[in-house]
Amino acid sequence: MSYSKRADGRKFDEMRKIEAKAGVIPNADGSAFFKIGNTGAYAAVYGPRNLYPRFLQNPKKGILRCHYNMMPFSGKGNRVRPGGSRRSKEISLVTGKALLPVLNLDEYPNSVVDVFIELPETEAGSRCAGICAASMALADAGLLMKDLVSAVSVGRVDDRLVIDLDAVEESYEEGPVADIPIAMMTNSDKITLLQMDGLVKKEQLMEVLEMAKKACKEVYDIQKQALKDKYKVEKQVAGEKNE
Repeated sequence: MSYSKRADGRKFDEMRKIEAKAGVIPNADGSAFFKIGNTGAYAAVYGPRNLYPRFLQNPKKGILRCHYNMMPFSGKGNRVRPGGSRRSKEISLVTGKALLPVLNLDEYPNSVVDVFIELPETEAGSRCAGICAASMALADAGLLMKDLVSAVSVGRVDDRLVIDLDAVEESYEEGPVADIPIAMMTNSDKITLLQMDGLVKKEQLMEVLEMAKKACKEVYDIQKQALKDKYKVEKQVAGEKNE
């Protein structure tokens, strides 16, 4: 039986509704909120600041640390167990690796930049939402960056190639499913994260990569506009105070 229609009525190459906002946590050095569908992520950046204990320091450049956490009430199914888990550690690691290529930390020896990602609501695509929020938060913190990192999941549901799998598609049982989270430096088309849960043919993988490039450009435009909107508001407020 062919997978002929998505449960939420989207086209196969259509993402869920996206919301993005920068500067949402006042006490952080940089922060952002990114939501796609019913998956929302807050990211807060602290640093660069001195790294302790000192034996962890790198005298040549700063260190990036990412901390990914799903809140206990965030899932639609069973309650998420609070505290660290193998999954959260794995996603924290791949998030850091996805973000590091756009950062220049050479000017911050012996320092650390901490990125905390909290997800109060999740329904598929949580690591991609976290990466998008974290990238915006790093930019909001004023760190030197080559580009923004944009991320989206693509994959296969039965005989169809789709963008931005939702929870229903991830648990589809009537045919094969492959979920492929991808993060990209959008302006250079360089991939910083590529994972896969499931199986696809080589030709299908090449096709979904092209679909991901197009989708990431859409995500990038939304991220960039959210950052512009934040500083536009700040400039207006500053102007009103000077009058």
